[in-house]
Amino acid sequence: MDAAQPTIGFIGLGIMGRPMARNLLKAGYPLIVRDVVPEAVADLVAAGATAGASAREVAAVADVLITMLPDSPDVEQVYLGQDGAFEALRPGWLAIDMSSIAPSTSRVLAERAKAAGAETLDAPVSGGDKGAQAGTLSIMVGGSPEAFERGRPILEALGKTIVHVGPAGAGQVVKAANQVVVALVIGAVSEGLLLATKAGADPDRVVEILQGGLASTRVLEMRRENMLGGHFEPGFRVRLHLKDLRNALTLARETGVVLPLTAEVEQQMQALRIAGRGELDHSSLITMLEDLAGFRVADARAATQGAPH
Repeated sequence: MDAAQPTIGFIGLGIMGRPMARNLLKAGYPLIVRDVVPEAVADLVAAGATAGASAREVAAVADVLITMLPDSPDVEQVYLGQDGAFEALRPGWLAIDMSSIAPSTSRVLAERAKAAGAETLDAPVSGGDKGAQAGTLSIMVGGSPEAFERGRPILEALGKTIVHVGPAGAGQVVKAANQVVVALVIGAVSEGLLLATKAGADPDRVVEILQGGLASTRVLEMRRENMLGGHFEPGFRVRLHLKDLRNALTLARETGVVLPLTAEVEQQMQALRIAGRGELDHSSLITMLEDLAGFRVADARAATQGAPH
């Protein structure tokens, strides 16, 4: 292992964080990890990482801390809470928060770090669990240009498209926009696929046609089998996408932007959560529309595949 490689702390070993941490190990970085789920920590330790007992301990050992957490309160707890990472703040230290949170929270962390001579980057990602596993994430980064250049080699082990989009909080602003687009595309695909299938078209051939023209989308590329087969293991959970849309709508109110389609899809995802589907993949948005139509695309597909040719 290259002794010049900085030691990286990684907190948050969920669906996204665990494969991201594995990619850092593969890139040769010494890694110390922390998660509330002991099995996740054990998995990374077996792959070569070291376990940390608290966020403060991880931050104290690491030259660079990466966090991948569900929401703003989780990030605040890890950085600012008791035994939090900022208890180990020191000049020259760098934190890269890759969670999807409110831009205001990222700015607070940046200000606190700067006062101690440290730096932060807000670097949320797009590309889902498959992108995390393949190391092909799109990473949108807010922070100083100097911190970005320092963090870039580490981010290159995690993603393929890495763009510095502005000062602290800008990464989260762009992520909010990204999540708006993804949600609306999922909604559009769901409506089109349901309409065509209930009207009698073969759903697999519908997808083939959509992917061959202007309607082609990464949503169908990555979530085709979920939507056609009716299997919605996450992936990216509805409740987390719902959180992102709420962040986007809050930002819209703060900046004087009207997002009527976002508000509609946010309500659809809220209905999914109320129906007990908040832990499913966000592509399960189609099931709410299927409920209203009294029809299941997966059932129609099964019938089509079972029919004689």
